[in-house]
Amino acid sequence: MKALDRIAVEGGTPLEGTVRVHGAKNAALPILAATLLAEGVCVVEDVPDLQDIRVMVDILRALGASVDYSPPVVRVDARRISRTEVPEELMRQMRSSIFLMGPLLARYCHARVSRPGGCTIGSRPIDLHLKGLAALGASIDEVHGYIDCQTRRLHGAAIYLDTPSVGATENLMMAAVLAEGTTVIGNAAREPEIVDLANFLNRLGARVEGAGEDTLVISGVQGLIGGRYAIIPDRIVAGTLAIAVSMTGGDVTLENVRPNHLGAVLTKLREGGVEIETGRDIMRVRSDGKLRAVEQVRTAPYPGFPTDLQAPFMALLSVAPGMSIVAETVFEERFKHVSELCRMGANIRVDLRTAFVQGVPRLTGAVVQASDLRAGAALVLAGLVAEGTTVVEQAHHIDRGYQQFDEMLRGLGARVRRLSQS
Repeated sequence: MKALDRIAVEGGTPLEGTVRVHGAKNAALPILAATLLAEGVCVVEDVPDLQDIRVMVDILRALGASVDYSPPVVRVDARRISRTEVPEELMRQMRSSIFLMGPLLARYCHARVSRPGGCTIGSRPIDLHLKGLAALGASIDEVHGYIDCQTRRLHGAAIYLDTPSVGATENLMMAAVLAEGTTVIGNAAREPEIVDLANFLNRLGARVEGAGEDTLVISGVQGLIGGRYAIIPDRIVAGTLAIAVSMTGGDVTLENVRPNHLGAVLTKLREGGVEIETGRDIMRVRSDGKLRAVEQVRTAPYPGFPTDLQAPFMALLSVAPGMSIVAETVFEERFKHVSELCRMGANIRVDLRTAFVQGVPRLTGAVVQASDLRAGAALVLAGLVAEGTTVVEQAHHIDRGYQQFDEMLRGLGARVRRLSQS
């Protein structure tokens, strides 16, 4: 998608129908990185067709892996890796490229990367990654923005994370699976994507225990084999769609979902007056559009309310009568969507990392700009209920996390179209 892509939304149409949720980007990226650990061919299924995935595929190819990418299936043969330095131009396109440090160190005893790029939503230091890798036996030098890691052999260690970082947990888990001895990671992240990565590694012959809990125990093995694996559904996409249905007063059945991954979100939607029925891998969302304010939404690491759904949920609260409070505790710069929502008529006041949202009767279409992935999705959702036309500029951000978002919404009856510029 082009950087000048825009999405135009005509508001006022309830969403109705059935939609299948695609695989989780935040599970697919570390799992693709983990294929570097395997001494056989890995086939990863239900991988979404997203820009970040394409960048990861390009990185794997640049390192020497043979990759066949035929969405939604990626086949990786990493038996002939020829380099351990991630190209800077690719590294800067995607923060998740940092995941490659652990696998490269574990299997090839060397990794060289530059500081990663990604959405500008606040400070996301990689110190926890580097401290953990050092504890496992890596020698780390950083010069002129490049990080060079070397080791003769990684060894097990007891590591405590100051914060339950998802990225650090995943990176260290991948590094530890081939380390000599046992590694214990305390205060580990508990997200479903952590569990999915652990399940993938175990499928290849790793010995990872405790995924989904706050302590991970990894017993190092000599090597990993190849294998086939299907990643979990994307809980953030499912949550975004559920919020969109709630806002528009629609009735939509979501297929290929894990409702148990969305506990905090579903609780807040029900508080806001939305009817939700769940099954093992299906969820029906119904709303009459008469929303209620929610006393407080506070983002937190899983199983708390996900920061990735804070912006879409704020779009909903902007049209829910009454006062709602949103506290962002994960990223300090994740309120950039507020000024754009206010351009559409929302009444939101920000005090440091807390937003006070006074619901208004209606929003009005405007030309707004997506500052990052989730902010872009929030603005599209606001456009679904706004009077007139909303044009979301910089729509390429949305394409980083939602596969054909405009087409997905059109399939549910929304009046959404993409406006491309050369």
